[in-house]
Amino acid sequence: MKRHAARTAGHEIGTTNAYADLGYKRADEMLVKAQLTTKIAEILSERGYTQAKAAALLGIPQPKLSNLLRGQFRGVSERKLMDCLTRLGNDVEIVVRAAANRRGQGGVSVLFA
Repeated sequence: MKRHAARTAGHEIGTTNAYADLGYKRADEMLVKAQLTTKIAEILSERGYTQAKAAALLGIPQPKLSNLLRGQFRGVSERKLMDCLTRLGNDVEIVVRAAANRRGQGGVSVLFA
């Protein structure tokens, strides 16, 4: 039992944003893009689309879609990702509300219903 505790004692518990934990600039933006991209990938996989068919449907070149699905989403805006979701038959809703922590800035989160 002591051996297990010693092995985990040096580990740091991260946040819910791996990009922030790794020190990336614009970590919140990267997390939102990753979440939207993950949902797009799930839908494409469920439907069994080839990348060529999916790219045509989404209105983006196939190589760009390939990069996107591999997590390379720099240069792709959140708006473009939301457009992809609507082209796949999803509604995207943006809700603005007062921040839970009234002392600081608000944040952006993605929820899937």
